[in-house]
Amino acid sequence: MANPGYGKRSAPDQRPRAAGDFTHLPPREAAIAAYVDRLPDGTDISVKTLAKHLPYGQCALRTALNRLQAAGHLRRGREHLHGTGSAHWITRTWFSRTARDDTWWAAFTRGDVQEEPPPQHPTRSRAFILLAALGRTAPPLSLSEADCATLAPDAARWFERGATEADLLHALTAGLTPVVHRPAALVRSRLTSKLPPERAPRPALRVLECGKCGAPGRPEALPGGTCGPCRGESGAGRGVPLRPDAVRAHAKAVRAAAHHPQERTHA
Repeated sequence: MANPGYGKRSAPDQRPRAAGDFTHLPPREAAIAAYVDRLPDGTDISVKTLAKHLPYGQCALRTALNRLQAAGHLRRGREHLHGTGSAHWITRTWFSRTARDDTWWAAFTRGDVQEEPPPQHPTRSRAFILLAALGRTAPPLSLSEADCATLAPDAARWFERGATEADLLHALTAGLTPVVHRPAALVRSRLTSKLPPERAPRPALRVLECGKCGAPGRPEALPGGTCGPCRGESGAGRGVPLRPDAVRAHAKAVRAAAHHPQERTHA
């Protein structure tokens, strides 16, 4: 596994796994794609690490990964982590079992592709666990297992709207009387009456990079995940480097967008 937050990231909205997923690829690329597809998210899929587990050298793996990128199965780039309180960017390698064209990857980079929420246990969800422990924080609000299961969907709506455990606990326990005769009814009432408003969706902050040289660029400038100079296009330059003051201004704008996503507008 890679360090937390790094490694393979599965692209959303893929077809179910099937035997013919990679038959359109050459045998070596198909074998590598099938191997990567079955690795869990967070696995280190760098060339150096893959070479330790697959019967191919690093040069062959680098070539194969570039071909998977050209075929639409893989993109490399960086992504800003929401909620970190800083302009912290994580290197990403996104993998898609379903081959995607450049238009799809551009939409994904902008955050226009719906991502699936992580699956949760039907009874031991984050909301259920908080409700089950409520009695330790506020004994008058001790709930039964049946109460927790019934109220968990209402509590889960708070998390969907960006509330933290501390926010929810404060809303449920503030101003309690020493004795609560119907704790489940009180909890339900507070979960409903104090429910925070829906938040505006946070736009994704992603940047794609050339799979060969690592130069960042707009998705439309990286067809097949490769920049113009690496494709051998004549006259394709790297662009004029930004002045230091322009770099600082851009970084300030990114930090502001991360701290105040509701004020950010699409370009």
